[in-house]
Amino acid sequence: MAGLLGLLVLTDARREARVRNGQLVPLDEQDRAGWNRALIDEGHNLVRECLTINRPGRYQILAAINAVHTDAPTASDTDWSQVIALYDQLTRLDPSPIVALNRAVAVAELDGPELALALVDRLPLTGYHAWHATRADLLRRLGRSAAAKQAYDAAIAATQNSAERAYLSRKRGHLV
Repeated sequence: MAGLLGLLVLTDARREARVRNGQLVPLDEQDRAGWNRALIDEGHNLVRECLTINRPGRYQILAAINAVHTDAPTASDTDWSQVIALYDQLTRLDPSPIVALNRAVAVAELDGPELALALVDRLPLTGYHAWHATRADLLRRLGRSAAAKQAYDAAIAATQNSAERAYLSRKRGHLV
């Protein structure tokens, strides 16, 4: 129960920074000064409680991943190797393609977009907007603008969330 509560508390701590001007704000672009530090402290305490019990489950690991993100003063300070290690643990409990997609995002930060794109392209998630959005970002980072535009278009078409659509449209519009 502490794992789920920790995950909820750490997720809620970033609520105000997640949307700006009607657009989704991804984790690396969020204003960390707007995060609720009291909730982060509470969430970190719950994660430490889970570590003491030493019976990691899905929610405990997801809470720990959120704790790593909220512990970093900036996005570039994130301990990506720890995030990947936690996703590896989560994969043993839940070998789903969604977990693999999220792990690939962390791999991109640690090992680069080319390796991450190879991981993403193997996943059976072609109907999932986040798969297309992830591919679009990785392709953009690799300088493959035409392919990135197509992936952004597919992501925009696959989501009904207006904040996500606005964010994806903005990102697509920045491509040359």
